[in-house]
Amino acid sequence: MTKNKNNKEEVNSTVKPNDADETLNETVEQEGNGSEENESENREEEITNPMEELQNQLEEAKDKYIRLSAEFDNYRKRTQREKMDLIRFGSEDAMKAILPLVDDFERAVKHSETATDVEALKQGLVLIQVKFKEFLKANGVQEIEDIGNELDTDVHEAVSKTPAPKKELKGKIVDVVEKGYKLNDKVIRFSKVVIGE
Repeated sequence: MTKNKNNKEEVNSTVKPNDADETLNETVEQEGNGSEENESENREEEITNPMEELQNQLEEAKDKYIRLSAEFDNYRKRTQREKMDLIRFGSEDAMKAILPLVDDFERAVKHSETATDVEALKQGLVLIQVKFKEFLKANGVQEIEDIGNELDTDVHEAVSKTPAPKKELKGKIVDVVEKGYKLNDKVIRFSKVVIGE
């Protein structure tokens, strides 16, 4: 029994009401200090996270810019190459269509060396001329009509004047020195004409 009394006294002497309050206050302070430290760490993480996020967004934007720049550069080079090919080979179809006419001229020249029938040679040349005019027409080239028309400086170039053979041709085109041509309504060669006065 004395031991129990002594133990109770020791417990009573070691644990006092004031001591419990102090221990509780210390624990709360430690927890408070810990939570303040946690809050400041969280704030730092919150500040760091937006910075990292912005840095990541910047890197993504740079990457997109570099890719778009390279893609545009490739597009520009490709279109430039296509444009050069179009310029170099754009007339390929026209040249292929004119080759049979060249062949006809070569045959006519070769035949003219040994031909005795001039009329047949003349008819062959007329056929080549007709084919050539059809080729021009198929490619959008038109001959400018001149004789009997009034001078139109948009399509004609007056090179000289001559007395008009008829009164109604006065001030009009009476002769053509060099024929003019249009390509799809654009003058590619002006007609050189003589005007009657």
